[in-house]
Amino acid sequence: MPKPIIAIPADFREIEGNVWHAAPHQYVRAALNGSGVMSLLVPALEAGNEPDAILDRVDGLLVSGSRSNVHPTLYGREALETDGPFDPGRDATSLPLIRRALARGIPVLAICRGIQELNVALGGTLASEIQDLPGRQDHRKPDVKDLDIAYGIRQTVMVEPGSCLAGVVGAGVVQVNSLHRQAISDLAPNLAVEAVADDGTVEAVSVIGAKAFAVGVQWHPEYWVGRDKTSNDLFAAFGQAVRAYSETKQPVSEPAA
Repeated sequence: MPKPIIAIPADFREIEGNVWHAAPHQYVRAALNGSGVMSLLVPALEAGNEPDAILDRVDGLLVSGSRSNVHPTLYGREALETDGPFDPGRDATSLPLIRRALARGIPVLAICRGIQELNVALGGTLASEIQDLPGRQDHRKPDVKDLDIAYGIRQTVMVEPGSCLAGVVGAGVVQVNSLHRQAISDLAPNLAVEAVADDGTVEAVSVIGAKAFAVGVQWHPEYWVGRDKTSNDLFAAFGQAVRAYSETKQPVSEPAA
């Protein structure tokens, strides 16, 4: 059987005067090696994408992390200069894809910016610069060139017993690599908290009543696929859900000779 295909919404990037639709290689690599699926990048267009037409052609949705942040006006707050950088094309692409994928029962794995987009797509809000809030830890990425150090597994989260995530990585204390300066503030009504950091920051969620695997994590399991059991288990579970969904689709008939 051919490998299933997932969609990854791209970022809108300007590099040396040229405009690119791009996604970090570590997500594509993790999808292939950890989930056993191929990836298609969805251009980050502010208008013109048709979510259902895209989802008709794939078996899952992986919403990646990014340097940009969801625009605050999308969750009812005024945008400050310090809230950026922003990517309107990414917002306009990811949020509708998330909503339609969930409505259709297409598996979703949302990572870092992705968990924030998942929360906003379903009616939640975000908090900025959480390291400045009373009682919060500094979850930001260390300013070092060695990516193994920058993405080092150094943070403890507590996975809720009986949760969807507990069925994948186990309940209780798990070590992860959470790198962010924004986080969930008001939880969307249809989301359940799956894991929290020591300071109470929401680190993982699932969609209540989802028809298929629908999980968001604030950390970066994609970086350590192949080298860390928790990361491997999460991507393997996503891959299993993607294959299960793929098998429910009607096969494309061969044209008559």
